[in-house]
Amino acid sequence: MKHILILADGPIARSFLEWVGKTRVANNQYQAVCYREDVLPEKMSRSLSVSHIDPTSYGKLLGLMSEVRYSTVFIVMDNEDDTLYSLQNVRKIDPKIPIVLLDKWNIVDTDMENLTVVNENQLIAAHLYDHLPNVPVIAQNVGLGEGEIMEILVPFGSSYSYRHVGSIAQRKWKIAAVYRNKKQIIPTSATMIYPNDTLLVLGKPRVLDGIYKSINRRIGLFPEPFGQNLYLVLDFMRDKEKALIYLKEAIYLTDQLEEKALIVRIVNPSDFVLIDQLREEEKENVTIHVCYDTAEVNTLIEYDIQLYDIGLVLNSIDSFEKLGLMEQLFDLKKLVYLFGDRSLYDISESVVLITDESEMESISSTVIDFSESLNLKLHLCDFDPEGDFESKQKIIEHYETLSQIFNYEITIDQERVNPVRKLHSFDAIIQLSAFNQKTSKRSIFNFVSTRVQDYLLTIENHPKILVPVEVSEN
Repeated sequence: MKHILILADGPIARSFLEWVGKTRVANNQYQAVCYREDVLPEKMSRSLSVSHIDPTSYGKLLGLMSEVRYSTVFIVMDNEDDTLYSLQNVRKIDPKIPIVLLDKWNIVDTDMENLTVVNENQLIAAHLYDHLPNVPVIAQNVGLGEGEIMEILVPFGSSYSYRHVGSIAQRKWKIAAVYRNKKQIIPTSATMIYPNDTLLVLGKPRVLDGIYKSINRRIGLFPEPFGQNLYLVLDFMRDKEKALIYLKEAIYLTDQLEEKALIVRIVNPSDFVLIDQLREEEKENVTIHVCYDTAEVNTLIEYDIQLYDIGLVLNSIDSFEKLGLMEQLFDLKKLVYLFGDRSLYDISESVVLITDESEMESISSTVIDFSESLNLKLHLCDFDPEGDFESKQKIIEHYETLSQIFNYEITIDQERVNPVRKLHSFDAIIQLSAFNQKTSKRSIFNFVSTRVQDYLLTIENHPKILVPVEVSEN
């Protein structure tokens, strides 16, 4: 049993005593000290006792505190002098007892030992501030109360909308819960985030401030929320002939994006003249690193990705397959750019082939964000040999809705054709597609399939953006 002493006077003290009575804690016993009847609530809890004495009287307070060992003293008073006298009396009686004091006048030394000061003006101002539009709500009475727990509403048009929780890079922060339609969801990696969801996030206050801004900002952040910067992997065993071409294409893409950096990692180096040529392309936002140890390439790549906050990894299809990057980058939930025979400079259109509804929703914000960042004409393509267009109507409606939200035009193409053959006929496009555990490596048998994942790596004439998507267990 813990005994708590409350020195009470004024309307705030009355409200506090009412709360004490309503929210009864079985192991707490409260002793209220007041000299005016109007401080007491109408209904008294059994756990609340009252002493009608003057808390500014040292002798009377000493007699009361000598009878019971109190664990905490609350000083909630309406008069400045009474508050100071009461504090001095309690400190004389017991210098080490924890005190919680309401300060409405900024008169108390907040560095005093075992003293917690609740500043009324700051508290009210903070609550008023929380009601301003576009201001994050932080937990003030949980944890450190410094903003390490935050509640964020996901607006329409957010780059976080229609994403799986597992596909969002959560470095130094974490999505702990999702609130939707007045229900709490404990998220898994496959949980989809929708507009109007409220996210409960944990992390360092400075990090959460940036996350709040990122969630509330609309398109123009690519490759976020997968990460901030771009990362080019050049494997001289496979990319040597096109290394300079790939680097210039990667620099071009970086320059099209807003305040992004390009980190280049050369592995299996075998041509120092070529390395010198590549280094000539370095500039303020382009950095080149060479790895001479071939034993731990994947460990180094993962280290770089975490160190430089990488969101998009650029590589050739050969490196993607042979270096084991397919599995590694999916596990890390990073966007992938695969070079094609056509350079990105020549690309004027982006193409998305309709697949599973959950996948299409999950990649939609990234598709639009990338396409607008590079000023590409976006095509949503429903290519079905059987002409079953009706089953894809919900997906089309979803993209049309986003088109209105983002004010970005999307062209809907529906044809009764084999999607693989039709895709082969396209020129000057970049394909954007979901990237999951079912994505297949290259095989001669892929061409007889109509699944997008079976021929993503087979068609090499145009570049691709792969968006990691968790496959739902349901």
